Amino acid sequence: MGETDATPTRDTGGRRPGRPQVAVIYHFFPHYRKAIVEALARSRVADFTFIGDDHEYLDSIEPAKLSDRVRFVLAPTHRVGGPFMWQWGAVTNAVDRRYDTVIMHAVPHWPCTWIGAILARLLGKRVFFWGHGYLARPRGLKGLLRRAFYALPHEHMFYGRISKAYAVEAGWDPASLHVIYNSLDLHEQELARAAITRDMSRALRTRLFGDAATPVVACTTRLIALRRLDLLIDALALLAARGVRANLLLVGDGPERARLEAHARERGVRTHFEGACYDERRIAELVMASNVVVAPGKVGLTAMHAMAYGVPVVTHGDADDQMPEWEAVVPGGTGSLFEKGDVGSLAAAIEPWLRGEFPSDATRDACHAMVARFWNPSYQRRAIERAVLGRPADDLFDVREPDPGVEP
Repeated sequence: MGETDATPTRDTGGRRPGRPQVAVIYHFFPHYRKAIVEALARSRVADFTFIGDDHEYLDSIEPAKLSDRVRFVLAPTHRVGGPFMWQWGAVTNAVDRRYDTVIMHAVPHWPCTWIGAILARLLGKRVFFWGHGYLARPRGLKGLLRRAFYALPHEHMFYGRISKAYAVEAGWDPASLHVIYNSLDLHEQELARAAITRDMSRALRTRLFGDAATPVVACTTRLIALRRLDLLIDALALLAARGVRANLLLVGDGPERARLEAHARERGVRTHFEGACYDERRIAELVMASNVVVAPGKVGLTAMHAMAYGVPVVTHGDADDQMPEWEAVVPGGTGSLFEKGDVGSLAAAIEPWLRGEFPSDATRDACHAMVARFWNPSYQRRAIERAVLGRPADDLFDVREPDPGVEP
């Protein structure tokens, strides 16, 4: 993070009377949150302060490098065993009188989130939870605990509409459930996209695989067992046995890398392991050299990365075992869905996207339009502003309505 993040700060400079004073409390702000944090920091209608650690307590994700414009308060985190994390600053800032509105990252196994939300409500503050919400219908003891946790705030900010549907089934008023989607830095992606030509993509294919003609299947993710990349390798081997060949490009690193390298060799699937990459220009080059991006396990912001570069996404269609971003996959338009865990179904979902040298113009346009409509920092910022200003939830508000914009 920037210099202003190095030490705790209580500076309230820049706050304006009459505007909501909003504390956004996270464990830390990862690199993929940078664009929305910067956009909210320039809001014309509310003052946002961002509270969290300057690194992830699990040390697996790179933190955002925020500008000096962002009001940041250091709140250290401590891992206390398993998935549990302690962050006393989440409590002290939730009750700080400087803030009339509190937005907390909604993770039920963080005790300080429970404590902070309860105390903030008792003090008369408006409390929001920002997170995935219900990824499946609540059932059993775990479902009861989640119901109790999600009852703590006044309102929610969800990434997807399916989570909202489950919450409505659980008794929530739809007007208090704001679908804010999720986002990466679309402006940076558009700049990177504009700089890459088809000839550059062909040249990159040749450097990586030795030829430009063979289609490329890509995935950008951490190499962990949950991602089921072994299933993807098996599906490409199945397609090759039918005479449909494709090279595999994996962008990311993780504990499964050695096993996946061995599996790809055994199955005869030519694979390039790029390793971890945080350079957006390089990510753009890699994704745009691909025909399709495949997430055989859950898909998250991988979908937004691919679609921003005009590349369709294939993932499984089990709504109860997915991330909210899968809602952006429109079969035949922005991608395809397959039956979870089924190699043959996955191969069938991938095959149509391998018929051309690159994605068609219609596919690129559909992918770009999906991200530009909902899954971007501008829409997300406006949806959050609407919530903190007390407006009822509107999942599909008209992007043409007057926008107060951001500070220059």
